[in-house]
Amino acid sequence: MGKKKVIAAGHICLDITPVFPGTGAEHLEDVLSPGKLVEVKEADVHTGGCVANTGLAMKILGADVTLMGKIGRDEFGDMILNILRQYDAESGMLRSENFSTSYSVVIAVPGIDRLFLHNPGVNNAFRADDIPADIPEDVALFHFGYPPIMKTMYENDGAELVKLMKRMKAAGIATSMDMAAVDAASEAGRADWEKILSQVLPFVDFFVPSVEELCFMLDRDRFEEWQQRAKGGNITQVLDVEADIRPLADRCMELGAKVLLIKCGAPGIYFRTADRDTLGAVGGDLLPEPEKWADLESFERSYVPERIASGTGAGDTSIAAFLAAVLEGLEPEECLQLATATGASCVASYDALSGLKSFEELREKIRQGWEKQSLNERGECDVSQYE
Repeated sequence: MGKKKVIAAGHICLDITPVFPGTGAEHLEDVLSPGKLVEVKEADVHTGGCVANTGLAMKILGADVTLMGKIGRDEFGDMILNILRQYDAESGMLRSENFSTSYSVVIAVPGIDRLFLHNPGVNNAFRADDIPADIPEDVALFHFGYPPIMKTMYENDGAELVKLMKRMKAAGIATSMDMAAVDAASEAGRADWEKILSQVLPFVDFFVPSVEELCFMLDRDRFEEWQQRAKGGNITQVLDVEADIRPLADRCMELGAKVLLIKCGAPGIYFRTADRDTLGAVGGDLLPEPEKWADLESFERSYVPERIASGTGAGDTSIAAFLAAVLEGLEPEECLQLATATGASCVASYDALSGLKSFEELREKIRQGWEKQSLNERGECDVSQYE
């Protein structure tokens, strides 16, 4: 029997990352301010977005993955295809005559959380019908990413997104969904995200948002309080698992989440699962023994990285490792270990893929006593080594 096949669909773009020298700055305004000339090094140019970051990472980790994203017939689109050809992963891509290719300028100053200048481009025109009707029967998992920066996926209370995920579930395929940061001043920022999630999560088996994205969508007042608490720094450094993260997880489970991973940046990943009967509905035969996965809750602390270059794509590759491990039939605990280990490996590079290590390499590092992040007396992660 061959490998279980995966479709990674949704948002794809070109990431342009100017490389900043180490500044010792604590806040972005210490580096970037009007009228100031900031000298940077060479630009790092790679594919970005869920399709490339998660899809290619799963492929590198050994999964049988088809990428399905939309790009324009322009130079940025050509650059994306050229990169995907290096991985023999370009065949499922769609090219649009009417829209430009999406791109991001990633401002990743060492020690400061990233800032993105993003043009969604043709991603705003992605529709459910862009996924072919004749999906092969041996596809076990459909992973979709970044509806908050894909206009057709969040307008009309997410009707197109629900249509897409419902169709995959009806085909007996396991589904997973990742989110993206929302610009509060944009049209997406005015969408009713709690309503959208309430309608789509019943058709999502693995829900894998970041804690900031999730809080913005489900509890805007709490999110604003977090921002004030962080005082312009990284929100994930000031969060308490019990008081801050668990209430959001509770709401996700109420809305229909089955397997929930909340990415919490450098500290690690919060993990929660539904009961056995609910997990029995996960498609693709991904959880053949649902009792092993039922009613679990934990916080998997990340591993201390060898160095910090950029967090770009670290969350995506963590999810890629988790899903690849699930496809291999590994136990929940090891799936989480490999996910956090992959994230810690990837921050050592400026792009999402260069820092990837095989599962065997990660297992060996873990066996040798790879140090984990530590928590302070308030349950917050000590991320001083990231500064």
